[in-house]
Amino acid sequence: MTQSAANGRSFRATSRARLLATAVFLGSATASAPMLTPAFAQVFSFSNVTIEGNERVDAATILNYAGINRGEEVSAGGLNDAYQRILNSGLFETVELVPQGSTLVIRVVEYPIVNVISIEGNKRLKDERLSELIQSQPRRIYSPSQAESDAAAIAEAYRVAGRLAATVTPKIIRRSDNRVDLVFEITEGRVVENERISFVGNKAFTDRRLRQVLETKQAGFLRNLIQRDTYVAERLELDKKVLSDFYLSRGFIDFQVLDASAELSRERDATFVTFTIREGVAYDIGQVTTVSEVEGLDAAEFEAVQKIRSGQTYSPLLIDNNITRMETLALKKGLNFIRVEPRLTRNPAGQVVDVQFAIVRGERVFVERIDIEGNTTTLDQVIRRQFKTVEGDPFNPREIRQAAERIRALGFFADAQVNADQGSAPDQVVVNVDVEEQPTGSLSFGLSYSVATGTGINVGFSETNFLGRGQRLSLSVSTASDNQNSSFSFTEPALLGRDLSFTIGGFYRTSESDYASYDTRNIGFSTGIGFPLGEQSSLDLRIGVAEDKLSNYSGNSAIIAEEVSRGALSTVSLGYTYEYDNRITGLNPKGGVLLRFGQDFAGLGGDTEYIETTALALAETRVMNEEVTLRAIFEGGAISSLGDNTTRVTDRFFGNGKIRGFEPNGIGPRDLAATDQDALGGNFFAVARFEADFPVGLPEEYGITGGAFLDVGSVWSLDNDGGGAIDDSFTPRAAVGVSVFWNTPIGPLRFNFSKAVQKEDYDREQSFDLTVSTRF
Repeated sequence: MTQSAANGRSFRATSRARLLATAVFLGSATASAPMLTPAFAQVFSFSNVTIEGNERVDAATILNYAGINRGEEVSAGGLNDAYQRILNSGLFETVELVPQGSTLVIRVVEYPIVNVISIEGNKRLKDERLSELIQSQPRRIYSPSQAESDAAAIAEAYRVAGRLAATVTPKIIRRSDNRVDLVFEITEGRVVENERISFVGNKAFTDRRLRQVLETKQAGFLRNLIQRDTYVAERLELDKKVLSDFYLSRGFIDFQVLDASAELSRERDATFVTFTIREGVAYDIGQVTTVSEVEGLDAAEFEAVQKIRSGQTYSPLLIDNNITRMETLALKKGLNFIRVEPRLTRNPAGQVVDVQFAIVRGERVFVERIDIEGNTTTLDQVIRRQFKTVEGDPFNPREIRQAAERIRALGFFADAQVNADQGSAPDQVVVNVDVEEQPTGSLSFGLSYSVATGTGINVGFSETNFLGRGQRLSLSVSTASDNQNSSFSFTEPALLGRDLSFTIGGFYRTSESDYASYDTRNIGFSTGIGFPLGEQSSLDLRIGVAEDKLSNYSGNSAIIAEEVSRGALSTVSLGYTYEYDNRITGLNPKGGVLLRFGQDFAGLGGDTEYIETTALALAETRVMNEEVTLRAIFEGGAISSLGDNTTRVTDRFFGNGKIRGFEPNGIGPRDLAATDQDALGGNFFAVARFEADFPVGLPEEYGITGGAFLDVGSVWSLDNDGGGAIDDSFTPRAAVGVSVFWNTPIGPLRFNFSKAVQKEDYDREQSFDLTVSTRF
């Protein structure tokens, strides 16, 4: 018997059972009561009930489903109800109720037992993934409704993967001893790709700029590698949300997504997605005032903590951050249940929004408890420490929303929902946290390439939620043609349960560089703590122990020879780094500023004594409908020896990676009298980099953009200048060039084509460089 025939027989058997039961009822009525007229309903009374066909289900269970007692009068409708109850139990393939005089015969055919479950026809989705969706189980009773439900779940998985035409058919193969094999036959169909994403109603921003915002992407020539170009209906809801956030953060208060629709192509293998939007106009902040509606509360004190001014682009996040500052001030003053309400007044003519912050008294509601569900690996304490509120504290809806954002920002969860529900009393709420965990560890094997270091092999392990404690652990080993690098790092982000991070790490590096006539070996260990100083600033403190060794020198520079002769030198240092980054708050969606300043003090022990200072300032902004990014970076460093010590090449700056257009160790003081002419490095360096990133006209989904740059800088000053034989003066170098950025599945690549326009005769140029693009 074929599988289709087996399925068909099952359904026909059920239909025949229904018809047979009805016929039996009518026949019995005619035989048992020939004198009754149609005005009277047939009534049965059975003194005995016989059950036939049951093997696994005992007779008492079937009688219980039937609900017919001996000697009880039963109508034809009652018999039909009994039939339905037995059939709806899901235990029997067919059911017959046959009245035979005073005896009711119940004949059943039990559903078979599932022998094995198999999946056929799947190529894109593996058996392991699909098996997790199937609720039917071997050695359990076969249920047609459950099999259909399983088929629907598999079809849904294919739909999410972009295969809308996929079909799943459950079939059974009859075996001996009332067993069946359950087979899910899959026809996968083709992937439905987003052939085009377009917008209707946009004037302030181009389609290309808006497509960069969306989670959904268009299909391009990397369609086999990019998963976000498949059509998923649910993703459109997320896209509508991110579009709204994009416009609202840029002052478009009246922005609306009127429609988001997708049309299938005739071949049903592609979609054309269209977003219909209404932009409105962009508003700036107008007059800002603060009023107090709480007796005895001075509004001026709260106004002083605001960081909002007239002329700024309106943004809900800007308003929300200022409300948080004022409500935090209220808590510091011991004022509970104080809320700040933003009252907005639009002036369409001037395209400004007047903002009034009203300090009011909120409802007296407390947090009864915080319930956390869904975290099988992550400890509760990791989630709870994202809340500034604990059980018994006054309920602050704004703080709960911010805690939800902090939980999502951890990166441990595929989804995190935080809701406040009514507690055991009207003035109590229960905060429910429902999370869905996702993998947080990775083991990587790969190849790398750069012009500076050549081809290398990388092996790395990282875990951002180590043992479910929110700790970060990383191990890496890399080997290139002329150097080896091993390192480890461990970070506890909440030392002693406070907003205080603790880090410990170490490294071991060796090099036999083509750019120097000596070998180096560096080994070090460091530990430190870090903590925020404000919303946008932080401070890191550290202590480090290291040993640097120079060896195998093959040149004849007197300066380097003297430094190599010192052998291995140890260093014990204390250091700190202050960082201010207003890009992390997102208050200015068009750009931001990064400031970083650090110092290390060596001389607490070991063989070296110096003070090393580094600084960086970065500013960037988007122009031309935010399609072009302009960036300026200023960076510098200084190392000053203390006492009778002098710096070595392992301590000094070389400007590698700072000024494009030159080889590693390609600029700075150089011993030209030596045969090797090795670069000596300098005690100071300074560089200014000016960059522009822009589209090159290719579709955004290709991930290829362009850039242009101008780098100006220098490396200079030595403790020992060879009696004036070496020029260690400040001599600027400059290079211009263009870049090609390509976001590939193997990582972001940057191709630099540069030309040195200001240089010294002994500098070593490099017109092409291929590296992994990095961000500060």
